Amino acid sequence: MRAIRLTLLLALTMALPGCGEDPKPPAPTSNAMPKDPALAQIYANSCQLCHANPAANAPLTGDRKAWEPRIRQGTDTLLDHAINGYNGMPPMGQCVECSEEQFLQLIGFMADQPLPQ
Repeated sequence: MRAIRLTLLLALTMALPGCGEDPKPPAPTSNAMPKDPALAQIYANSCQLCHANPAANAPLTGDRKAWEPRIRQGTDTLLDHAINGYNGMPPMGQCVECSEEQFLQLIGFMADQPLPQ
């Protein structure tokens, strides 16, 4: 009987810390890849090193909260930063062959929301 009480007490103790807490948004996924194979290759070669690495201080792929203020700046500003570089972002995001459309698709993928093209 004592073992049953201890088991119940342990189960209750483990369940209580989550009570009343707001659910947390899903964490950014560092291994997410675009569905389009060509974009996935570009992402893997040019974007993933920084946007899947918290130590790089770049907005992480899938982290809508981190991308929100950037998205509010507008597509033109995002595209300008991708092409010309901004702060630690290298010019062309290390993708010299990327088109403007590809940059917008990649930004939309990383921001977890489509951008107007």
